[in-house]
Amino acid sequence: MTTAIRRVASGVFALGLVLVVAGCGGTSASSTTADAGFVSGDGTLKVVAESLRKPAPAVQGRTLTGGAFDLAKQRGKVVVLNVWGSWCGPCRSEAPALQRANVALKSRGVEFVGLNTRDTDDPARAFIRNFGITYPNIADPKGQIQLGFSDTLPPAAIPSTLIIDQQGRVAARIIGPVDSQTTLTNLVDQVLASGR
Repeated sequence: MTTAIRRVASGVFALGLVLVVAGCGGTSASSTTADAGFVSGDGTLKVVAESLRKPAPAVQGRTLTGGAFDLAKQRGKVVVLNVWGSWCGPCRSEAPALQRANVALKSRGVEFVGLNTRDTDDPARAFIRNFGITYPNIADPKGQIQLGFSDTLPPAAIPSTLIIDQQGRVAARIIGPVDSQTTLTNLVDQVLASGR
């Protein structure tokens, strides 16, 4: 793909991201009415055939607890990457299922990471505490890390969940909230099986 086409594709994705975020409510993260007018994905699943998977972009940064995360260091593991914001009602709804899946899948070599977007640190940290989230969460306040997925399966709604396979390729996506731990576990099982 030429540089000009990539720029156009990135621009289109960025515009789409702005429209999605704008549709999520025009209030600040600290507002109690931040859910008003929220537009989210419908839970649509997409699994990419192994031969068609593309490498995930660089996903690295500081975590909300002061640590660091680098997706490149997770090679050999399946990674579940969840894009969320503390201001997002569906993100709150799916948080318990994500945490349960994180605990259930840890022993199978599956790593979870959150990508907190369009948010500030204090509300994001409160979200993590309130839902007992134990996996790392990267701060991506301007959505720059998200934009890196424009050439693969972009997380086109908030929340969105991406599954990265053992070779660091984007293997699956859920647009919208994860409706149950079982759905996510079954999707991860498919990706794990394809990597054997």
